[in-house]
Amino acid sequence: MRAVQCFEYLRDGRVAGRLDVQDTGDFAAVEGLLAACQQAAAAVDEMVEQYHSQALPWVVSIRLGGEEEGRAMNRDFRGKDYATNVLSFGHDGPLEEGFEEDDAYVGDIFICMPVIIAEAAEQGKSVADHLRHMVVHGMLHLVGYDHEDPTMAKAMEALEIEILASLKVANPYADMA
Repeated sequence: MRAVQCFEYLRDGRVAGRLDVQDTGDFAAVEGLLAACQQAAAAVDEMVEQYHSQALPWVVSIRLGGEEEGRAMNRDFRGKDYATNVLSFGHDGPLEEGFEEDDAYVGDIFICMPVIIAEAAEQGKSVADHLRHMVVHGMLHLVGYDHEDPTMAKAMEALEIEILASLKVANPYADMA
């Protein structure tokens, strides 16, 4: 298991948020993946009120994992026996060990890197851009956005497109229209 990489986001001279990225394989060795996580989180912080209006610094944990782990998590938490690209787990209980009382722990995101790599190849995009999209998507889930309700799905997609455009990432839904 790789060490956790921590990235802090500053706003007005103070820490506004922290992203912890844990790599369970050798995925961070792929050029640009840690930077992609950082950039996506910074863009969400900038554009999503639930993050940039926090009175306390937000904390999100991202785990880059493998297919077996992704399949087990999707089966155990969603009842679906296959590995999916991203899973988000919002936090609504007491702080876990290792978190400060002055942190707003938002939740955890699991990203199944073999699925991300395969999807990026199928869709003709870079792995880093697809990872940016999944980080944005996961962080929006953590603050209540979902795609089960059609109205909410449209709002979530529009926000994803806007955030990704700020990162110069093409609209991931363009070919689905």
